[in-house]
Amino acid sequence: MVKKKDTPIEQAAKIKAELDILKEKAKILNAKPSKPKKPTKKAEEKPSKPKKTTKKAEEKPSKPKKPTKKELEEIKKQEEKTLEEELEEQLTDNEIENFQIEKVDMDRLTARVCDILAEKESDGMFQSDLWKKLKLSSRDGSRLALKLERMGTIYREKILEKERWTYKLILKKTPISTLSIVNAPCLVCPVEQRCSLEGEISPRSCQLIEDWVIAEMKKPLKIK
Repeated sequence: MVKKKDTPIEQAAKIKAELDILKEKAKILNAKPSKPKKPTKKAEEKPSKPKKTTKKAEEKPSKPKKPTKKELEEIKKQEEKTLEEELEEQLTDNEIENFQIEKVDMDRLTARVCDILAEKESDGMFQSDLWKKLKLSSRDGSRLALKLERMGTIYREKILEKERWTYKLILKKTPISTLSIVNAPCLVCPVEQRCSLEGEISPRSCQLIEDWVIAEMKKPLKIK
């Protein structure tokens, strides 16, 4: 018997069925897990070892440098610096030489300082003790000491006292005073022009001078 030929509609249905079967097979194939790829040689290489630290990195932290002799001397100098030395650096020569304490007679104060130091002679006196005696602040006293030193009246000797640096003040010269000749008869003598060592009127035989000297010697000494 001769087979009947499929109509175009039947042929199209068969082709569609075959396509559906192929799609199902493709889905099954895609669903299977793929075999893992073998790692390459580079991936198989062992992890690299940490690099060894260099000698410089291993070295211990450097110790602080010891100060030089010059630096040590400068440190010592700063530690030994006194108030006067600090003031001397801050003040000008003019400020030191023209130092004036308000409402104070500086000539009288200078004379008082000289009187006190004259009693101490070459032993001198610690400046802190002198300022207490004169009721001066350390700052005013220190500036006065600098002024008197510039005038050549005193000199300061740097001394370590009770673990502190200070100065001892020593009288160098006494300022000129007219107190000792205030009542001298020679100042108002009517015959002063005729007075001479070898003349008829002479200080060697002057009764006025003799009386004045005796009177001065009888005066009580002032307690300082």
